[in-house]
Amino acid sequence: MTASTGIPDRIVDVANTLLRPKNLKLRKYTILQRLWAGYGHICHIETTPLDNGRTHDKTSSSFILKLVSPPASSSPKTSSLSEDEGHLRKLISYQVEQYFYTHLAASLPADVAVADCVGSIHHHPAAENGENGSKAQPTIALMLEDLREEFPIAGEKRTALEEQHVFAALNWLAKFHGFWWARSAEVRKGQLRLAPLEEAQHAGPQRAGGVWLNGGYTYLATRRKEYADLLGDSDSEWSSALCQPIPTVDESLAELVAQVLSPDASADATPSAISDYETLIHGDVKSENLFANTEGSAVAFFDFQYVGMGLGVCDLAKLFTCSVPMHMLTTESLSGDVALAMTDGERGLLQRYQRTISSVSGKEYPWRELEMHWSTALVDWLRFQASWGFWGNTAWLEARVRHILSDQKWLKWMVENSQAKRK
Repeated sequence: MTASTGIPDRIVDVANTLLRPKNLKLRKYTILQRLWAGYGHICHIETTPLDNGRTHDKTSSSFILKLVSPPASSSPKTSSLSEDEGHLRKLISYQVEQYFYTHLAASLPADVAVADCVGSIHHHPAAENGENGSKAQPTIALMLEDLREEFPIAGEKRTALEEQHVFAALNWLAKFHGFWWARSAEVRKGQLRLAPLEEAQHAGPQRAGGVWLNGGYTYLATRRKEYADLLGDSDSEWSSALCQPIPTVDESLAELVAQVLSPDASADATPSAISDYETLIHGDVKSENLFANTEGSAVAFFDFQYVGMGLGVCDLAKLFTCSVPMHMLTTESLSGDVALAMTDGERGLLQRYQRTISSVSGKEYPWRELEMHWSTALVDWLRFQASWGFWGNTAWLEARVRHILSDQKWLKWMVENSQAKRK
C-alpha cells in the first residue's frame, strides 16, 4: 500500500515528528508489514528536505518506521489470562526493542551491523494521567535507518540460507554475543524485564526501559500453557521424555533445563553453570530477521523485541534448526526414531562460533562447557517446538535430542547444576 493522498494522520504525524530534527519531512510511505495481531505497522518512509532547507550531514532520504499502537480490544481488562500474557509479551517486547535501539545499539562496533535509530517516541498515557487516569494503550515509534541500502538481500521466509549467509550470520552472532559477554555486568546494571505476568505486577511507565532478564520468547516460564498441552499429549514421544517427573529429583527434565538456562535476577546470586557465560542474545534468530550484503559476506540483523540475557547458543539452536541447510549439519539418514551424535558439520559450525566469540570477548569458552550449554539449548528449543509445532530441520533436532537424553554425562551435569541453582 503506497500512500500519497489520504494517508492516515497518525502515521504522517509520527513520521514528521521524528523527521523534523533532521530537517526532513515525509514525502510518501509504503506499508511493508502489519504487526502481529493488529499492533501497528512497519512502513518504508521516503522524505524530502523541510522547507527546502539543508538536511543534517549525509542524512538518507529512506527510512523504516515501526509504529506500535495496540488495538483497544487488546486491553487486559477484557481478555483471558492467556490473552493477557500474549498482550503483555508483545507490549513489553516493543518497549525492549525501543530500549535496545536507543540505549545499546550505538555501542556496537561497525562490524556488528544494526540499523541506526534516527528517533523514537514512547507515549504512555498513564504517565500523563496518573496510573488509572487513562485506559488508552501506549504508543511506541522507532524511525530507523533503512538497512536495505547497504544490505539489499533479504533473508525472507526461506527454508534455508545460502552457505555463505550461514557463515555470515554465525559470524554476526558470535561478535554480538562476544561484545556483550565482555559487558554483561554493565547490562545487568540496567533494568531487566521479567516474564510478562511477573512484569505486570510491577506495571507502570517507570518500567518501560531495559532488556529481558531472560532473552527469547520460548523459555518455560512464559510458555506454561503450551507445556501443559505437551504434558497431556500422549501421542508425543516428548511428553514422557521431557514432561514427566524424574524420580530422583521429582521434577521433569524440561523444568531442570529451564532452571539451568534461566539467568538469575540478582547479579549477586551464587555463580551457576551459565552465569560466567551470560551475554545479550538476539532472541529471535531466523532468516526473516536479517539482510545480507550483495557479496553475501556480511549480514545485519533486526527485530530486537526479545533481546535479553542468556547463553549465545540459545540463538544458535533456532538458527541451526530453522535456517541452516541440513547438509551443513549432517549427511546421515534420519528416518524413524534415530538418535544422532554431533557430526563434523555441526561441530565445525560450533567451533567457528567458539573461536570468534572468544576472540571478540577476550574470554575463554572451553569446548566442554560450550558442548554442555549447546546440548541444553537444543533440549529446551525442542521442548518449545514439540509444544508449539515443529518446523525447520525437525528430523535433525529430534535425532540430536534423543542422543543428548541418552548421554549420562550430560544428564549428570544437568541434575547437578539444576540442584546448585536451587541452593
